[in-house]
Amino acid sequence: MTGTVRRPLPRPMAPPPPPRPVRVNVPAAPVGPGRPDNPPGLPLDMEKLLAARLHAVEVRPYLAVALFALQVVEDPSVPTMAVDAHWRCYVSPGFVARTPVEELAGVWVHEVSHLLRDHHARGERYARENEEYGPGERLRRNIAADFEINDDIYGDGLPRPAGAVLPSLLQLPDGLLMEEYLRRASLSGLAADLAWLDCGSGADGQERPWELAPDGAHGLSRQQRDAVRFRVAEGIKGRPGDAPEGWRRWADEAFHPPQPWRQLLGAAIRSAAGAPGAGENHSYRRPSRRSAAVPGVLLPSLRRTPPRVCVVIDTSGSVSDAELGSALLEVAAIARAVGGRRDLVSVISCDAAAGIAGPICLAEDIELIGGGGTDLRSGFALALRSRPRPDVIVALTDGQTPWPSAQPPCRTVVGLFPRPARAVNENNPDYVPGTPPSWARVVTIG
Repeated sequence: MTGTVRRPLPRPMAPPPPPRPVRVNVPAAPVGPGRPDNPPGLPLDMEKLLAARLHAVEVRPYLAVALFALQVVEDPSVPTMAVDAHWRCYVSPGFVARTPVEELAGVWVHEVSHLLRDHHARGERYARENEEYGPGERLRRNIAADFEINDDIYGDGLPRPAGAVLPSLLQLPDGLLMEEYLRRASLSGLAADLAWLDCGSGADGQERPWELAPDGAHGLSRQQRDAVRFRVAEGIKGRPGDAPEGWRRWADEAFHPPQPWRQLLGAAIRSAAGAPGAGENHSYRRPSRRSAAVPGVLLPSLRRTPPRVCVVIDTSGSVSDAELGSALLEVAAIARAVGGRRDLVSVISCDAAAGIAGPICLAEDIELIGGGGTDLRSGFALALRSRPRPDVIVALTDGQTPWPSAQPPCRTVVGLFPRPARAVNENNPDYVPGTPPSWARVVTIG
């Protein structure tokens, strides 16, 4: 029997698979609520949780006051452990059951570090200034806050847990602040893998559905929270060898808190940004509300930019070393007041003559030169000759100086070191230093 031989048609070649995206090597997410090892109704092992806190106190004694101030709230809907701004610590029973005591101790220290570093208020401020809201932006702030504190937590009795995130995941250096990590990297490469990460509003400033109301039970008042921070800073200052450098730096600022330069510079910032032709940039990050009137057209919104600030520091012989140290703290506070943009802040040291104006990198690296007489007029003149010219001049001085005869063409803030009502000049007992001019905003430092 003859017939036609049927040959199978050649199959078309399949296209090569697309390249796999490169992912950051981060640990897997911990098991969340509703998983088999976190069943509903599981009781909280309070004995194990408190044993972990005692271990944390034993290995980090300088944080004991803060650790004992945390108020435990059991909540199975919390992924692991989290805190809010009122020092309530929300705990998942399943997480406590499956986590060793030593790792739980590290989580205690981790969560209380968020509160001591005031990540709640700083996260709110960053979101407001950069107009960044939503779950993704919230997660970015949480990751950046973890970067800031995790390099000072683990080791010496506290093993690093599998889920700890460190700046090295993105090849970023240790020792930076949350705001600096947010500016240096988008953190989007980590966000997809760390969607489970949630340390509560105490880490990023955005409230959660499972958090109690501000006036709810177990919360600390503002005065109590400030007292806890002060006691911790006092303990670190008393025994500085027991704490790492990051905590010692934090204690220096908490023990000698800088003046609220955000409030003091608020009017100056608004004035500088509202001047004709300055302080406005077009941005498509947040479209203009007028876009609704032009269908199909996306209009940019106007966004105010922080001003340039020049700080003139009085380095004459009448200013003590302690006051110069306070001035450096104020410089750091001013840098934070302009959104952490240190490139917008320059410093001039001035006694009878002004030094060189330069941008700041770190406040502790600023070199202050002087020791002679006082004439801040040269410092003001140098500041106004700088290019680009500053929008705000801040003078930190004891007030024993002649002042410019004419008002500078920018806002001026004067920080005065406290002095007796009548200061005596050695060469002229009848000399009384003049007060700062009326065109300057004046506040006493200390």
